[in-house]
Amino acid sequence: MTDVPLDPVAIDVGGLLQSHVASLYSHLVTRQTGRAVRLAIESQLGEAGSASLSLVDLSEVSVLDFSCADEVAAKLLLRYLDPGRPRDAFFVFRGVTEAHRDPVEVVLMRQHLAVVAETAPAHYELLGDRTEAEERAWRQLEAYGLLVPADIPDVLPDPDDRAAFAGLIERRLAFRSPISGRIHALSRIVAHLLP
Repeated sequence: MTDVPLDPVAIDVGGLLQSHVASLYSHLVTRQTGRAVRLAIESQLGEAGSASLSLVDLSEVSVLDFSCADEVAAKLLLRYLDPGRPRDAFFVFRGVTEAHRDPVEVVLMRQHLAVVAETAPAHYELLGDRTEAEERAWRQLEAYGLLVPADIPDVLPDPDDRAAFAGLIERRLAFRSPISGRIHALSRIVAHLLP
């Protein structure tokens, strides 16, 4: 993947929880705990290059409440979607179980955000706020892994789906290479950079 100039960043949320909150439990509860973990994630991102793909691993987190999901998912994504962001960053959440799904989906919906999430080994979904057209366009990209811009009209013949596809890139749910112009599914990049 020579056309993907992203630094891989593996973020073990359970490990950050234990090291930054001095907790023996794998429970992300209270806003203060979530904020501490989010700041630790941002610190880790600060050590990456100018553009990164972060795999935020929730596998070791057994309890995630809404306030922590707001800090660790919504506020984190908002910071890196903002035009004044400190650097370019893309995110994939791993280890999202049924126990995590509701808090993550609710806080993302409230903020009109979405994220690519691995909900089972090698099974990715869009979570959060998305339209049906965005879901269709994202699934097509997932099926192909990457698309060359010239192929997009054939793969996505519906103009609404093509517009939604452009929105996926803008929302950082897909990666457009500044080198080749090809659009990559984040799941494929994760599999290559952060197995």
